[in-house]
Amino acid sequence: MLEAIKNWMRQHHDRRRRWREDALTLLNTEGSIAYYEAQRRATRSRLAGDRGEFFHWAKVAAEIARLSPEVEMDIAVLRSVVAEEEKRRS
Repeated sequence: MLEAIKNWMRQHHDRRRRWREDALTLLNTEGSIAYYEAQRRATRSRLAGDRGEFFHWAKVAAEIARLSPEVEMDIAVLRSVVAEEEKRRS
């Protein structure tokens, strides 16, 4: 049982590290629109039916918001980003 807990903790740590790395990468490449890019990737994953990647990019967006108070997070812009991705998909 202890081994199962250790494995879960290691996997959890690895996921959190990946969220943080991807958040920092987007912040460095996209700047103030990094949050929208993470949400765009989450939407693409959701539309592709990839639950794991959807969850990952949603967590990356949350990590971006946590790390950088300078990023833009306007719900109207976010809705248009999601609508644009949904339109591209159809």
